[in-house]
Amino acid sequence: MRAKTNLFVSASSSATLILGFTIGLCTAQPGLNPLMHDRTEPLPRVVTPPTPSTQEKPGQPPSDAIVLFDGGDLSQWVSMDGSPARWLVKDGYIECSRGAGNIRTLQNFGDCQLHIEWATPAPPRGDGQGRGNSGVFFGLDRYEVQVLDSYENKTYADGSAAAIYGQYPPLVNASLPPGQWQTYDIIYIAPRFDPGGKLVSPAYLTVFHNGVLVQYHVPLTGPTGWLERRAYDPHPEKLPISLQDHGNPVRYRNIWVRELGPPSRKEFTLPRALLDSYTGTYERGRGDTIEVARQGDQLVATVAGVKFQLFAASETKFFAKTVDLQVEFLKDAQGRVDRLVYSVGEGASTCRKIR
Repeated sequence: MRAKTNLFVSASSSATLILGFTIGLCTAQPGLNPLMHDRTEPLPRVVTPPTPSTQEKPGQPPSDAIVLFDGGDLSQWVSMDGSPARWLVKDGYIECSRGAGNIRTLQNFGDCQLHIEWATPAPPRGDGQGRGNSGVFFGLDRYEVQVLDSYENKTYADGSAAAIYGQYPPLVNASLPPGQWQTYDIIYIAPRFDPGGKLVSPAYLTVFHNGVLVQYHVPLTGPTGWLERRAYDPHPEKLPISLQDHGNPVRYRNIWVRELGPPSRKEFTLPRALLDSYTGTYERGRGDTIEVARQGDQLVATVAGVKFQLFAASETKFFAKTVDLQVEFLKDAQGRVDRLVYSVGEGASTCRKIR
């Protein structure tokens, strides 16, 4: 309990003091309840904490986590182009297979807490960047936390284990010997862009390596890279998390994530071939049409002359974030996309694909 403090103020100044204190609470710390010990304030929801891992056995994730790999299969992962992931699944871990390529999550994530455990080959092979190299990426393939065998293995500082690659070396080297399971607990805050694509706030990363704080809320200058520091490119707040194939058989296990911030709809990044099957012109009637095109990894729908970026809620259902626009693509008996159902705020209308 905090010690009580007596404040002696004149009657003329007491109102000003109280008003200033209240305004300070409301402006300096948005979201802080100005009424202390408010019995009507909702209590935090109950979450069962995770259990710690051992070298022999992975722990259990917290009860509100989204499990990305529990030792079973790669159903939550695909190759970068959306095709099935080709990494090896064995004895409760996944292992990067040389030439299999990077893999990414099906689901997209913005601000989040990621827990991931990894082990580099034992006995070690190679040195520097050629020894136990992989990486954990946020923003699809933009922002990398380096994975490397940095146990008695010298390399450049901003390329060592737990570095924000090419930008921030870790505060300390907390590496375990090769072959041992190591942990990253990462807090990722996605960058924000205004509607015109201008950067509003950068990406931030906080990293614990084997329980040791090694990156503390560092602001990224842009996407990480080998030979250059690129400027930010505007992108959606939520994108997949990916793991790097750098040619070394690095292993991963016990991967889970907790979304931060207010609840929001799930989003997915779908294969471009699937998105392309949805593109075309759909007739609304009376000569009105809806145009659907692909831009990068997303669809854009033009409705009544207004363009909307669509976000995938499933393989067939999409939504916009600026208006309550819902779109679902439907197939004919031969499996070809021949119509869509859309709604704006209410009701639903079916449009036939004409080209």
